[in-house]
Amino acid sequence: MRSSMGSALSFFVILFVVVVTVSYAMDTINKTHSMKDGDILVSSGGNFEMGFFPLGSPNRWYLGIWYKKVSLLTPVWVANRKVPLLNSSAVLKMEEPGILVLVNGHGSIIWSTNFSRTAPLQNPVAELLDSGNLVIRENSDNNPDNFVWQSFDYPCDTHLAGMKLGWNLVTGFERYLTSWASSDDPSPGNYSYSLDREGYPQLVLRKGSVVQYRSGPWNGLRFSGIPGQKPNPVYTYRFVFDQNETYYAYELINNSVVTRRVLNPYGQMQRVLWNDHTQGWTLYLAAQADNCDSYGLCGPFGVCNIAKSPECGCLKGFFPKSGSDWEFGYWSDRCVRRSQLDCKKGDGFIKHTNVKVPDTRYSWFNTSMSLRECEKVCLQNCSCTAYTNLDIRDGGSGCLLWFGDLLDIKEYDSNGQDLYVRIASSEIGKLGSSWRNRSLIAALSTIATVLLLCTAIMLCLRRKKQKDDKTNGCLSRRLSSSRECSKVQRAKEESELPIFEFYVVAQATDNFSIDNKIGQGGFGSVYKAWRLYGKGETLKLVDSSINLADTASQMLRSIQVGLLCVQQSPDDRPSKAERAWFLYRQNCAGC
Repeated sequence: MRSSMGSALSFFVILFVVVVTVSYAMDTINKTHSMKDGDILVSSGGNFEMGFFPLGSPNRWYLGIWYKKVSLLTPVWVANRKVPLLNSSAVLKMEEPGILVLVNGHGSIIWSTNFSRTAPLQNPVAELLDSGNLVIRENSDNNPDNFVWQSFDYPCDTHLAGMKLGWNLVTGFERYLTSWASSDDPSPGNYSYSLDREGYPQLVLRKGSVVQYRSGPWNGLRFSGIPGQKPNPVYTYRFVFDQNETYYAYELINNSVVTRRVLNPYGQMQRVLWNDHTQGWTLYLAAQADNCDSYGLCGPFGVCNIAKSPECGCLKGFFPKSGSDWEFGYWSDRCVRRSQLDCKKGDGFIKHTNVKVPDTRYSWFNTSMSLRECEKVCLQNCSCTAYTNLDIRDGGSGCLLWFGDLLDIKEYDSNGQDLYVRIASSEIGKLGSSWRNRSLIAALSTIATVLLLCTAIMLCLRRKKQKDDKTNGCLSRRLSSSRECSKVQRAKEESELPIFEFYVVAQATDNFSIDNKIGQGGFGSVYKAWRLYGKGETLKLVDSSINLADTASQMLRSIQVGLLCVQQSPDDRPSKAERAWFLYRQNCAGC
């Protein structure tokens, strides 16, 4: 009898182990295999699991997906987040025509998938993919395009690799995140994170209907408001915007890395990494990096820079509407123009660099226009307040225009974007200029520089003529042994321009004192020229509008001649013959 009972018990244990093992090993649900409490669905590569789990006190039960290789239970998707189970007596089963149904212990439907196909599936299966995506498909069809339902279309608070956040522009279907109500309540919370397609698309975080944060538009490399978004060894990312869909997604480079983007119950959008050493989640990147990421903190036409105190200021050409409120930190009132626009007489633009561009919900865009064409279109529309390139790669392309108030601008040290803000023409001379005015100033600066050098050379010629006359007098009077005549003779024997040490020039100008400044033009002050010449950076004197591709060597020699001709001591200046020879050699290849 004992032997029979022992054999029966051993058989039961073996059978239990086999059942549990089979249950843990399977990654699909079909018409003949349902899921109940204690069953676990495992993805083929062992990255994710799906099953029932409790939360809160008293315990509420949920059906969800979590990481298998993470010791801390971290649900990434919850099916019945709105309607929890009161106990674990529930079943998930496949029903016709290919839908999953979750029923409680009383047989009531708690949650189910939808079905959009006209024809039912012949042999439907629900499979948990290794990406964490639960899909329903025909058993013999693994093509993702033919999935009839997938959990990636209905995300909760977590953005996983391969999941699209955005819109199907053909059907109007949207995928977006919603936070948990609290750390132990997965029901939808107060915060949402979605791709707003009004104007030019950008990611927007809201509390209810109120905007809390926005990423800025995609500029070809990153979102304008996330300067820390850079190529890295963990993941790649992409933004797609075409006639069929617009979305943001990322893919893992190393599948051994466990990372996710999560919208937490406090309204913070973060990327976290699992740390095996600490057995916890580590913050990798936060969308809201500082107080300047609070939406519209500095009001219309304001700009925020966290490195300044106070962090809020006005754009160039603007000032606070209420100075007293501004001093006490009430910045939302707005900045107003110092000079009103006059579209008929003509306005201009001031360039701001390294910024998060304004809210694009009230913008217009064109993908093929150049920056100059963009400026022209903006000038022709009196309501246009700013413009920039749509894509900053390869020198920039496309056009993005703003109309009305410019809101939520932030300044960065680097990795920001250029923004051209419309200002009154009376402000241009004070603050800056548009393309057209910058070109005019560059041309005038160049002309002034050339005139300065020509004047210096003419003075040099006159002085050298006097020096040559004095030298001839020396020879005729046979005074070649005198110090003065010896100096002149040695200078005539030199075949190259003399080279002077930098410290000599610095000493001669009293360390480039303003009192020793002898002129200024497009190349800057003359003592500035000497300083750059001493550093071997002479070509930095040339205006940026001049093309140096074919004239660099000529420009360098001309500047050197001009500088050497204005040395303090006449004896140190090159003779007419030396100048001619030096300039001649630049046009004589092989001389």
